[in-house]
Amino acid sequence: MLKLHVKDETSRLRAVILGTAQSCGPTPKLEDAYDPKSAQHIAAGTYPIEGDMVKEMEAVAAVFKKYDVQVFRPKVIENYNQIFSRDIGFVIDNKFIKANILPDREREIDAIEHVINQVAPTQVYRFPEEAHIEGGDVMPWGEYIFVGTYTGDDYPDFITARTNKEAIQYLTELFPNKKVVSFELRKHNTDPKENALHLDCCFQPIGTDKAIIHKNGFLKEEEYDWLVNLFGKENVFEIDKEEMYNMNSNVFSIAPDVVISEQNFTRLNKWLRAHGITVEEVPYREIAKQEGLLRCSTLPLIRD
Repeated sequence: MLKLHVKDETSRLRAVILGTAQSCGPTPKLEDAYDPKSAQHIAAGTYPIEGDMVKEMEAVAAVFKKYDVQVFRPKVIENYNQIFSRDIGFVIDNKFIKANILPDREREIDAIEHVINQVAPTQVYRFPEEAHIEGGDVMPWGEYIFVGTYTGDDYPDFITARTNKEAIQYLTELFPNKKVVSFELRKHNTDPKENALHLDCCFQPIGTDKAIIHKNGFLKEEEYDWLVNLFGKENVFEIDKEEMYNMNSNVFSIAPDVVISEQNFTRLNKWLRAHGITVEEVPYREIAKQEGLLRCSTLPLIRD
């Protein structure tokens, strides 16, 4: 049995589900794109090809091996995108919550059932259908659970709105001892530079007391200010619109002092190293074209 344990975003990682790019299918039709960045690359003829994405994911798997992390992979579904395992579930404390994701992606959860079956059934949860939630919007951080959301009346009009207020309610009930803090995210169906698909597209804690953040990803300035005050301005790395678009906030922590980052994130990687953090650089530029990066393609199961 797997003894799940995740209290935060950065404690030493012991077990993780890493998505797979194998048999991820042909370039989608433009009308089938789930997010504006993928649509942009489909239209431009620059959508990533399978071979490149497989190589990028194997580079991450190699880093996990180096740090002795147990890695699970989804069962491969033919011609189906299974890269972003964070979307389909998340662990807080010792509970595994299956996400309520876009209906077209339900098969992705089936493909990790062999892992979920190793968890005590009493620790596996699924919110009711009306509560939409994806793992990219959910971040445990000690006593807090940070949640990205969109609660506007036009929620149904945004394919980019993935976590709603009903889900926040259920999360609050499931974790009565935690402070669930929600953040309204900026949503845009066609402009990726004005769209925060998930909370981890504009914010992520690093180390023990630091964070990466993009102000424009937050609809309400006071919610952005609250986060900056929580971590302290001197501990926050502000990324600009271009860096947000390139997914600089979507790196992944193996430990408080070890981060996997994209090799082209020059400014960020320099800052991390200046703060005593080891940066394991990998190529992930092709996968980033689908508006997801390292955090999106990993689902931590056990951290110290």
